[in-house]
Amino acid sequence: MAAQLRAARRPGRALAALALAAAGGLLAAATVGSGPAGAAGTTLRDLAEAKGSYFGTALTQSNLNSSTITAIAGTQFDMVTPGNEMKWDTTEPSAGNFNFGPGDQIVSFAKAHSMRVRGHTLVWHSQLPNWVSSLPTAQVQAAMEKHVTTEVTHYKGQVYSWDVVNEPFNEDGTLRTDAFTNAMGSGYIADALRTAHAADPNAKLYLNDYNIEGLGAKSDAMYALVSSLKQQGVPIDGVGFESHFIVGQVPSSLKANMQRFTALGVDVAITELDDRMPVPASAANLAQQATDYAYVVNSCLAVSGCVGVSQWGVGDPDSWIPDFFSGYGAATMYDNNYQPKAAYNAVVTALGGSTASPSPSVSSSPSASPSSSPSSSSSPSSSASPSVPPTGAACKVTTQVSSWNTGLTENVTVTNTGGSAVNGWKLAFTLPGGQSVTNAWNATVSPATGQVTASNLSYNAAIPAGGSTSFGFQANHTGNAAAASGFTLNGVACAAG
Repeated sequence: MAAQLRAARRPGRALAALALAAAGGLLAAATVGSGPAGAAGTTLRDLAEAKGSYFGTALTQSNLNSSTITAIAGTQFDMVTPGNEMKWDTTEPSAGNFNFGPGDQIVSFAKAHSMRVRGHTLVWHSQLPNWVSSLPTAQVQAAMEKHVTTEVTHYKGQVYSWDVVNEPFNEDGTLRTDAFTNAMGSGYIADALRTAHAADPNAKLYLNDYNIEGLGAKSDAMYALVSSLKQQGVPIDGVGFESHFIVGQVPSSLKANMQRFTALGVDVAITELDDRMPVPASAANLAQQATDYAYVVNSCLAVSGCVGVSQWGVGDPDSWIPDFFSGYGAATMYDNNYQPKAAYNAVVTALGGSTASPSPSVSSSPSASPSSSPSSSSSPSSSASPSVPPTGAACKVTTQVSSWNTGLTENVTVTNTGGSAVNGWKLAFTLPGGQSVTNAWNATVSPATGQVTASNLSYNAAIPAGGSTSFGFQANHTGNAAAASGFTLNGVACAAG
């Protein structure tokens, strides 16, 4: 699921929790469509490679029986993640009895189509055979190390990267309780990474999770873990942001969150992208999906160290979403006939290509809602000065700061508590000494230090009476990571939230 998506935004908390475990898990078998393999023009893989990136997909063994799916996968994508075939319940269903046949088929397909492979996944609380969970705690570490060593050795030189540990955190940022934490505590993660590295020193080693795409408790926990692992000298190369989004709810802090992880010296990747909506899909939601996909791709391209994007599945018929989120679907770039959707064209455009037919604008304002997802542009320009000077308004400001060694991000929510709409806004405030803004989202912020002003962008100029808008920024600090203060909206002092 998307980062910072709260229970109210999900169709059923219990169902969502189950479905999230299945997201990295049971990739649905395909219902094969009969459309052409892809849109005319340059492929996603070619465009991504020209940018020094990749664009991948996920496949299951059953998908290989569909000529439609394999035609698109082999032509459009240059990275493949096995949906189920490298998970523990498939590769070692009983102690010491290994089965690599299904995974080998995925690897063979990848080799035949000049695709790299993301190994998924070595250690995960889900799709774990009962025999592992039933082991005495004193035997779990040896079983884990044997499993990791055997599988990574089998695929040595054939797998570009491994999701070594998958979904280790609860929503509140605490570690999940499972066979591995019961036996080894948090140390199982470092042990799994060291074991994988010993088996294949050239494979890139990742931690992978959902709801870490934006700033929040869960992503903070992952950040703290990666920072600790780096300080210990544990081999870790990257963090996977699963990115199972709901249309219109891509977190605006995605880019800033990527940047704080890459500042630790690790790569980031979008590993399981989809963007679901109520079905049947409306034209408005399909247009918003195009905006969302372009925003994700542009965010990745804008961050040095974001190495690529992978969609979870090829098209809507083989997507996992309808089986786990009742009433939702249409989550990929290809429709039920495996025809490219507006999201496909938006990605082509984001990667610098052109489409055979005019694609919908992906840089227009997302929606009228002031809390809507950000513009697809990675660095949107500020809006022109309003024809009528902005007027003051009663206001309230709340802030949320997430900090690390020498940096921080701050999310700011401005609520119009007056009786009339604000059309065009400037929020002035004071940064603590030693803080310097390096980038911002959903607003332009200048100057970088001291007394600064955040100005609206083209798509969020209006704040209706009783409504809110949010923006944020990333800053360096020299020890003082306190929140900004002294907020005024169009010259009128705001109350603290």
